[in-house]
Amino acid sequence: MSKVLVVYCSMSGNTKAAAEAIAAGARKAGAQVTIKTGAEAQPMDLVEYDAVALGSYDAFSYMGGELKGFFDRAYYPTQGQVTDKPYAAFVTHGGGGRAIQSIESIAKSFKLSKIVEPSSIKGKPEGQAITDLENLGAKLAAAAGK
Repeated sequence: MSKVLVVYCSMSGNTKAAAEAIAAGARKAGAQVTIKTGAEAQPMDLVEYDAVALGSYDAFSYMGGELKGFFDRAYYPTQGQVTDKPYAAFVTHGGGGRAIQSIESIAKSFKLSKIVEPSSIKGKPEGQAITDLENLGAKLAAAAGK
């Protein structure tokens, strides 16, 4: 069974809801899923899981500090151990959504492999946004199983 890690940071609960939808989609696709905040996630989590979803709220067109902190803690301990690991990025926002660029830039530094286009959700995920996030989770689970 493939293992998917969802790492996120949330202030209003919107990004947490998005993370939960991604996790639900990955579980429906047969993956074992763990959800952690950026503060909870440890560097070796990134190594031990087969794929990772990375999400944040938009903080002045940048990712939130908890996710950035996770990246900072994980970079050197995981170098060379996560190359080509599948990832997907997601962000919630109030009208900007440019934080996705910062997540993707750092994921590229880790040499993670982007498997789908990032998801950008305005406000709380509802309706089609939930379906899209679940589909993202299913695609991540499929990539993790390869």
